[in-house]
Amino acid sequence: MPASPLPWLLATATLCALPLAQAQADGSCRAHSGPVAPTVVELYTSEGCSSCPPADRWLSTLRGRQDVLALAFHVTYWDRLGWPDRFGAAAHTTRQYELAQRAGSRQVYTPQVVVDGADWRRWPALPGPRAAPAAPALELERQGDRVVATVAATPGADTRLAGYWAVLEDGHSSRVTAGENRGETLRHDHVVRLYEPVAAWAASTGATSSIKVSRGVAEHPRRVAFVVTDARSGRPLQGLALAC
Repeated sequence: MPASPLPWLLATATLCALPLAQAQADGSCRAHSGPVAPTVVELYTSEGCSSCPPADRWLSTLRGRQDVLALAFHVTYWDRLGWPDRFGAAAHTTRQYELAQRAGSRQVYTPQVVVDGADWRRWPALPGPRAAPAAPALELERQGDRVVATVAATPGADTRLAGYWAVLEDGHSSRVTAGENRGETLRHDHVVRLYEPVAAWAASTGATSSIKVSRGVAEHPRRVAFVVTDARSGRPLQGLALAC
């Protein structure tokens, strides 16, 4: 069955290159964006798709990069071939269709790589870092099981921003016994276990949003990411992940 939020993913959303992080003695921690926004790489994939494993392996090579925020969205439309992807979620499929609509297309496919909001077929190459003088400053702070995102105001801006939370896990593997990848052992990093959109706000006012999520288990290191987007185009403007 498609994965549903686990008990430790009880989330309530409210309304970088080289991000700086600080850990406190009480176990709290925080990070804030740097002067250059990271490249946001979204992979739309499925364990039921025979052409997806090479893309999954490539995405794993992006682990540890400070200039890239990688997210693996497992979709559900391949489940009909007999292998329900346990990481798949209807919200991920919906997001992929929404991105296609913004691009003027009715079609989706896997594996699809989306870089900074646009379809990108030149992977494994990635575009170079982008200067983003207008990118809003972003801070993430964890206090216990709650993570708070603070997006700084941009005085005088007449645009609207939006965003989304993504809880990411690394180090997963699946022994596939049906469908196109039958007999294969698939390994995944950057797996989106929870995706939570945040409603738009005026850039001139800034915003805060919070999510409740535990630190997870050592076998599957977890990061909590927040991505700020342009509300009209959906293009990522800033992103940050907190690995504590």
